[in-house]
Amino acid sequence: MHGVGIDVGSAFTKAVLARVKEDGQVEVVAYDVVPTKPDMRRCVREVFERVLKIGGISREDVEAVVGTGYGGRMVQLEVGGSLVSEITCHAKGARYLFPRCRGVIDVGGQDAKAIKLDEEGRVVGFEMNDKCAAGTGRFLEVMSKVLDVEIDQLGETYLKAEKRASITNTCTVFAQSEVISLISQGVPKEEIAAGLIEAFASRVAGLAKIVGITGDVVASGGVAKITGFVKALERKLSCEIWVPEEPMIVGALGAALLALSKGVQRSANMRILRQKFRGL
Repeated sequence: MHGVGIDVGSAFTKAVLARVKEDGQVEVVAYDVVPTKPDMRRCVREVFERVLKIGGISREDVEAVVGTGYGGRMVQLEVGGSLVSEITCHAKGARYLFPRCRGVIDVGGQDAKAIKLDEEGRVVGFEMNDKCAAGTGRFLEVMSKVLDVEIDQLGETYLKAEKRASITNTCTVFAQSEVISLISQGVPKEEIAAGLIEAFASRVAGLAKIVGITGDVVASGGVAKITGFVKALERKLSCEIWVPEEPMIVGALGAALLALSKGVQRSANMRILRQKFRGL
């Protein structure tokens, strides 16, 4: 039995193909990540077809599809299936990858979210930053252009810098002006970059503290690939943060797991599968 989860984000669209094996265990068969295009329906169709090709199956082999994310509605319109909130999907995906997970911090291109889970993996609270670029990937994108450095280098600089410039503004527009002013004063770019990561991590940590996340945290989203950011966040939350091998697909993975659950519920062999099914 196969299920597909598609997470349509503002910057990237992710698809995960998972299946239930004969022994009842869940296996991730394939995944794909592509830039989100203005024509989201076409983007959904392309990533769906690509992940099926990678997995070596056809559309008829897919029992269920679940869409989520910024443009999740496009999944329903283009390939069918159901729509599930990204909060639920990220919690599901993170818990599958790290069974001890009690908190998820997801930072994407245009929003950031902190999700708190109970001992059973149920969502008990969440906080989102979706109305301001500060604390999102967009903030780092803007600042990296001002400094004329790659985003990855911002994180690396944080780990190496002996000094960190103080960035007092949390608003992206005002912070941009502050960075330009620091450059004009001759402050080294390395110190400014380290200061930006510090300010950025403070903003994200604020979301986690509001929702009450204290440990066993999983970081998801493209920004989780920036090592310096994760280290800064760990310091501010005083806990270790787990980063998946591919943090961008956590939401799509959760959607795929939920798709499998829906497939099991519809299966004519539901009773037998439920006896074998593990991990969802």
